[in-house]
Amino acid sequence: MSDYTIFHNPRCSTSCKAMSLLKENGIEPDVVEYLKEAPSEEDLRKLLAKLGLPAEQLVRKKDALYKEKYQGLQLNEHEWIRVMHENPQLIERPVVIRGHRAVIGRPVENIVELINRK
Repeated sequence: MSDYTIFHNPRCSTSCKAMSLLKENGIEPDVVEYLKEAPSEEDLRKLLAKLGLPAEQLVRKKDALYKEKYQGLQLNEHEWIRVMHENPQLIERPVVIRGHRAVIGRPVENIVELINRK
């Protein structure tokens, strides 16, 4: 079991860059392919706590589904978490977790900062 976990989409170039960056630093992360198996609402709550962000900031706002169904809506934390659980493609990617901290890997320099933190 690794100290690192990545929420990874192998079809996303940024997510693949993040994976390469981790491996270049000698890190073999646990991989969560969240599009194959959506994280539970509880897992999303824990992830958001590690990120230190409100749920809406983890939503991919450039995604067509967001623009069609959710843009302009005022949803609460629970509702955004439910939306991401039901539509995992709306989860921003990649997300890298190390212990009790996590970062969104856009830009990938965020991951470098996480690796370099003591």
